[in-house]
Amino acid sequence: MRSPLALFLCAALVVAAAVSEEKTDLTMVHRIRAEALENSKVMDHLFQLTEVNGPRLTGSPGYRKAAEWVVKQAQSYGLSNAHLEKWGPFGRGWDFRRFSAHLVEPAYAPLVGFPLAWTSGTNGLLTGELTMAVIKTAADFPRHKGKLKGKIVLLDAIRETPVRLEAPGKRHDEASLAALSEGVIQPPRPPVDESRARRFRSERAKFLKDEGVLAAITNGTAGDGGTVFATSGGSQDPKVPVPPPFIVLTPEHYNRVARLLEKKIPVKIEFEVDARIEEGNHDSWNVVAELPGGRKKDEWVMVGAHLDSWHGGTGATDNAAGSAVMLEVMRILKAVGAPMDRSVRLVLWSGEEQGLLGSKAYVKEHFADPAVMKLTSMHGKVSAYFNLDNGTGKIRGVYLQGNDMVRPVFEAWLKPFHDLGAKSLAIRDTRGTDHLSFDAVGIPAFQFIQDPVEYSTRTHHSNMDVYDHASAADLMQASAVIASFVYHAAAREEMLPRKPLPKAKPERGDEEKKAAVSGQ
Repeated sequence: MRSPLALFLCAALVVAAAVSEEKTDLTMVHRIRAEALENSKVMDHLFQLTEVNGPRLTGSPGYRKAAEWVVKQAQSYGLSNAHLEKWGPFGRGWDFRRFSAHLVEPAYAPLVGFPLAWTSGTNGLLTGELTMAVIKTAADFPRHKGKLKGKIVLLDAIRETPVRLEAPGKRHDEASLAALSEGVIQPPRPPVDESRARRFRSERAKFLKDEGVLAAITNGTAGDGGTVFATSGGSQDPKVPVPPPFIVLTPEHYNRVARLLEKKIPVKIEFEVDARIEEGNHDSWNVVAELPGGRKKDEWVMVGAHLDSWHGGTGATDNAAGSAVMLEVMRILKAVGAPMDRSVRLVLWSGEEQGLLGSKAYVKEHFADPAVMKLTSMHGKVSAYFNLDNGTGKIRGVYLQGNDMVRPVFEAWLKPFHDLGAKSLAIRDTRGTDHLSFDAVGIPAFQFIQDPVEYSTRTHHSNMDVYDHASAADLMQASAVIASFVYHAAAREEMLPRKPLPKAKPERGDEEKKAAVSGQ
């Protein structure tokens, strides 16, 4: 029997041999880097997706305009088969054209905020009596029943806003990257019932509507200093009633109003929301464009990001940044004339913010339904899917999504980018975005490690998710790294190794969902 040390040395030699055998085309890497860093169009893409066509809530005119712009831009770059691919149904459409909010008494002040998605407009200027009614669970309904008719309701308690002594943004350092790269075994994550919050939101919306509430005000999920984090107050599901107008205010302004009410000082506010609701169960679209391959053109490397956003800002870091980079990747590969055996397909998703709906629908139609795992003929022809959706931060490496077989391959592909800070590999997975739809059916799918910058502290789902908080240098670097990865995956003789196929995961029935919500 070999000693543990001998086994370790043997494994290390195997990995080293694999790295040395993995081909890296340094001439093409040089051309890709030059095009990405010296002739970049990524900020032009970001400008169009945010300043011109943002925000891009799924089901809104803004999303459709942005998607149509991507198709035209892809065509102008010489990409093939650029089109909108319908999926659905998604639900009702919603957007807003006007918002204003003012504290009128006891002293005038403009109020910072925005309306929540899938809630009503005000039909002109709205004012009324204010009252506190903190409603966080369905158990709070009886306490307020019969007391809210004709009132404007504050739904949250005062949230303290501590003085911050540190900057909201940061980058990875050697210690944080080393921690990510540790090969620790992650404990199984408990199943998350993401629909639970949506169900409560629908129940609360119905309660407020039935009680005759004029409007509701919230202070959002986080934030301070003029930053407002919030998403929806209603549902895109056409079977769920549209609630009264919902407004989110920055906590400092919300707290001022709440404190005045606590002190029994008369308060008057007025606001106006022009919200447009398109009823019905409407379809939505993903955006598709391609670069045809050569001798293996019926095999694919796929890249993607979600094009949809929330509406408080213009969806710059979540996720016009990822969409702009992936369109730039396709432009770079076309511009440098990269000779690739496999075809490359770009897909920008809609409905990501409502539960990866666009990518799930695409994967189910083209590759497999994870509920039954019956594979299509296309399933075995995708070498890899690469996703970008962690804000503006530059790429520092790749999450391997539990697929350690690709480690030596990715180590070789990252080596030419060590000078740009991309050198880390993490065996762990990363949650919450569209690569999961591919991973769920056994297709190699990867998300990139990025510097966090201000993503979770300032821009994610907030009114500060705007062009000004995107870093041009970071997005140019990301474009170069991903374009090189895609080129090598498409030119590689073998497809990337795959994990074993996952087992089918039937969807839980209604009774199971109810039991999960009630804790039974």
